[in-house]
Amino acid sequence: MSTKTIDVKNIYYPPGGILMWIIIFLELITFGMALIAMAIYSKDEPVIFHNSRLLLNTTYGTINTIFLITSGFFMAQSVHSLKSGNIKKSKLYLKLTMLGGVLFLILKGIEYYAKIEAGLTVGHNTFFTFYWMLTLFHVIHVIVGLVILTTVYFGLKKEKTPSSIEDVEASAAFWHMCDLIWLLLFPIIYLIF
Repeated sequence: MSTKTIDVKNIYYPPGGILMWIIIFLELITFGMALIAMAIYSKDEPVIFHNSRLLLNTTYGTINTIFLITSGFFMAQSVHSLKSGNIKKSKLYLKLTMLGGVLFLILKGIEYYAKIEAGLTVGHNTFFTFYWMLTLFHVIHVIVGLVILTTVYFGLKKEKTPSSIEDVEASAAFWHMCDLIWLLLFPIIYLIF
């Protein structure tokens, strides 16, 4: 299977397509509004927010940040390799991207389990309501991203109707959105409040 090399950048057709970018902007606006609401509520309960943040495991959050940043790097390499015509390398990088996502979910699951065991559930206080709402919404995005990446990966393995560069770019755009959202959530939830 050969891939076409994209020589001219078309500003009217961003990588992944305009619909994907509309989705990305809507998601970023949604997370942004929730983070603004969290900041507003934190002004009413500063002690609760500060003490609750101290109950979070920043080591887990930091490791998960590394998992997602690394997986984002591998996703970019996958796109680059496919554009260079190296499907084998593209598939390898795609698998490493998915591994980063799976490791993120495993560690997040361990963190969630510890929170539930400690009684720090969604109804514990306002901080933990936001914590659960925002991080679970992000986890759903990571799961959806992994489903998309898996579909693209198996599409790259097909001889008939393989995944196109546009498919891979669209999945990369979605995956990088997941990275970006976490890069907003981690410092605000784990380090600032």
